[in-house]
Amino acid sequence: MNMTHISASLFRLGTCLALALALRLAADVVVTSNGARIVGKITDIRDGTITIATDYAGEIKVKQGLVTSIETDRPVAVRLTSGDRVTGIVSEAAAGKLKIAGGNGDSYATMDQIAASWAAGEDDPAIVAQRRKWSYQAGVDINGESGTRNQLGTNVIFRATLRGPDDALQIYTAYNRQVTDGEKSADQFKAGVDYGDNFSQATSWYVRDEAGFDRVKEITFDDMAAAGLGYDFIKAKDVTLTGRAGLSYRKYEYSAEADTAALSAVGGDVELQYLQKLGKSQLADRIAYLPDFQDAANYIITHEFAYEIPITRSLWKLAIGVSNSYDSRPVDDVKRLDTLYFTRLELTWERR
Repeated sequence: MNMTHISASLFRLGTCLALALALRLAADVVVTSNGARIVGKITDIRDGTITIATDYAGEIKVKQGLVTSIETDRPVAVRLTSGDRVTGIVSEAAAGKLKIAGGNGDSYATMDQIAASWAAGEDDPAIVAQRRKWSYQAGVDINGESGTRNQLGTNVIFRATLRGPDDALQIYTAYNRQVTDGEKSADQFKAGVDYGDNFSQATSWYVRDEAGFDRVKEITFDDMAAAGLGYDFIKAKDVTLTGRAGLSYRKYEYSAEADTAALSAVGGDVELQYLQKLGKSQLADRIAYLPDFQDAANYIITHEFAYEIPITRSLWKLAIGVSNSYDSRPVDDVKRLDTLYFTRLELTWERR
């Protein structure tokens, strides 16, 4: 082999080594206690878990207690268990410590002294989690039927929620109109506000108010206000079961054609709310019972069940469910039970 071939071979070998070194330096490395090396990008360290994004296995989560060292190829923000926050490139140092090389000098810490880490320049996730955040939901469904009877219905809903770590404010409105064989079978509007605040891990207090009208039942104005205490029977990441109990005040005003006196009554408010997340889907079930203290035979029961399914990865969802309202003493010629089945297209988004 002549010198030209040897030189070319050495050049190719050097190029390959340089590329391998460049690839090695352009990635984060996580080393576990059993000697495994995970190469990728450390996207998050939080709650004792290290998340690494890789090209070969997607997102990998490793328990922080099983990790002996980490290295980053770029500056990251680090919060230590002492509360100190530093920003710099992390590398392995002597005596089982990590070095965080920042612009204001180097810091040293053991693996178990790192409480959290995130991208440099971004806010601490612990602070972000404490912020209240608005989310919005808007939906509409139009249904029709022809043949033995002709029916056309429209249902529109909107909800805005301001949620924090310990409280939630909901502002909502809904309008439902149904026409069957040329006559209105439903024409109702409602708008309300609901606020709940947890003053302990499982106990909360709440206030809510809902007002609107129902032209089919000849109600020109109705208002229901309630306040009381709540208790979380189940409060997990993907499922909650909350009970509420309190006092309510109801006021109904009827049209002149109804020939029914206005109603004003103090009563109870008993609710049960269930919410479960199934992957990207969500199941919600709520039932409320509002009895009149002066007349036990006069009460209202409302129930709504909905199952939300995401449409691809967009902001759109499909909600399938049923809504029931039972009034023990409706006006004449109006049924006690009012049921609405819906398949609704919803748009959900958040304000960050």
